[in-house]
Amino acid sequence: MNKRIIYTFLIISFIMVFGCKEEKTTKTKDKVVLNFKKEGTLDFIKANSDSIVKTLDIEIADNDYETQTGLMYRTELGTNQGMLFIFPDSQLRSFYMKNTKIPLDIIYINEDKTIVSFQKNAKPYDETSLPSNAPAKYVLEINGGLSDKWMLNVGDVIDFKTL
Repeated sequence: MNKRIIYTFLIISFIMVFGCKEEKTTKTKDKVVLNFKKEGTLDFIKANSDSIVKTLDIEIADNDYETQTGLMYRTELGTNQGMLFIFPDSQLRSFYMKNTKIPLDIIYINEDKTIVSFQKNAKPYDETSLPSNAPAKYVLEINGGLSDKWMLNVGDVIDFKTL
């Protein structure tokens, strides 16, 4: 009788350990879809010529929740879209890519709306700190690689309008 109890226990244990593995590795689709919401436009202006390089539609993050969430959980961002973070003061800033699914260029901008530094091609889900090299009041996130494609440089300027 003891052998039968031990045998039954081993079978149940085997089923519990190995039978549940498939359930743990099942991936689910995202339940929440966050879509871009146009809240303004932004122009990149070359410092040496005052010419507009590119105009973007922007979504604005200007409160604690929006600033902390940013572009997390988004599966796409249009080529002519970005998220502009507006802070109440100018100071050294640092961003990271926790729960961010798309590679981004992070552009740090001072209170005069001049680009002061970049973090280019930030990797999705990477929680490494991505600091500014100078105090920033604004931070703009765009798709990774676009700042190079548009030949943006430190010293170039932005101008934006909200809707």
